Amino acid sequence: MLEHGGNLRDAVRHFGRPLEDWLDLSTGVNPHFYPAPQLAANAWHRLPEYSDALVQAAQAYYRAPQMLAVAGSQAVIQALPRLRPVAKVVVSAPSYAEHAYQWRQAGHAVTECIYAELDAAVEHADVVVLCNPNNPTGEFIPPDQLLHWAAQLAERGGWLVVDEAFADTVPDINVASLADQPGLIVLRSVGKFFGLAGIRLGFVAAEKNLLLQLANYLGPWSVSGPAQQIAIAALTDRQWQVQTAQLLQQEGERLRQLLNAHDMHSSGTDLFQWCSHEDLNNQSEQLWQFMAERGIWLRWFAQGPHRPHGLRFGLPGSEAGWLRLEAGLGEWAKIQNHSPQRHRDTE
Repeated sequence: MLEHGGNLRDAVRHFGRPLEDWLDLSTGVNPHFYPAPQLAANAWHRLPEYSDALVQAAQAYYRAPQMLAVAGSQAVIQALPRLRPVAKVVVSAPSYAEHAYQWRQAGHAVTECIYAELDAAVEHADVVVLCNPNNPTGEFIPPDQLLHWAAQLAERGGWLVVDEAFADTVPDINVASLADQPGLIVLRSVGKFFGLAGIRLGFVAAEKNLLLQLANYLGPWSVSGPAQQIAIAALTDRQWQVQTAQLLQQEGERLRQLLNAHDMHSSGTDLFQWCSHEDLNNQSEQLWQFMAERGIWLRWFAQGPHRPHGLRFGLPGSEAGWLRLEAGLGEWAKIQNHSPQRHRDTE
């Protein structure tokens, strides 16, 4: 299984610090999660039938013409490669590692390429997969370009798969509203912006025939009853959505400024910031280790073929968390300023 953020129990085992004594910044999940409403008395009793109310709430929120509810976008990431014969697949890199991994697991010929090379790669691909905005770097591709690629691929029966898991705070780049266009498949998640990763719920926007194929492949009762009830409340709570978007914008900027104040150039979204290995003076692993020893869990990306090398910082969920992060970064900066190597580099 691939490594992902949120693996706090690995940190507990490796560093010997109790679970409750960690500040977990290893994910891009909103720490100010949507407050789950009181569930209906039969939520745990009845089989979770298809819910018109859930799909209608999702289509209204994402402005999509038609959607399928699924048990997290991970379920679709695993299913899509198994709905096509062997194909030439291009996956953007760096990106969420499950995409390339699942297409390879299903026997497809997978090539990973950087964003700057995607346009040329579309000409020779059957399927192109990317995250928009990207996880972990925050890069994004304008909607017009995405729609052009989708049309190119559709001409030969191909797909453009766009993972919009982090797109809630940047609605101007969303293409879910246009996913009835042939060849375009858009994945959405309630785990990131709504902070509801634990209910395992996502949505797919695409042509009706493809949604039917997916539904048949995934089988009945794929989304639990409690997840459906919680999501309907979250997707229709406009006041909470507006207030949370404003809060995340402020906190995303606060995180960017905090890193910049410690000489760490970053990029990202309102939910996370990314610092490359080079932007950390080639010491991303050392900083990850240093912070972990102080109970601050970051997502370190080790170097590899077509893989990023650096650190991703999520948002602290409290003022105490912000102060703890600031203290850790300050301690690291003080050590770096007294480092003999640092003095040699600046001479």
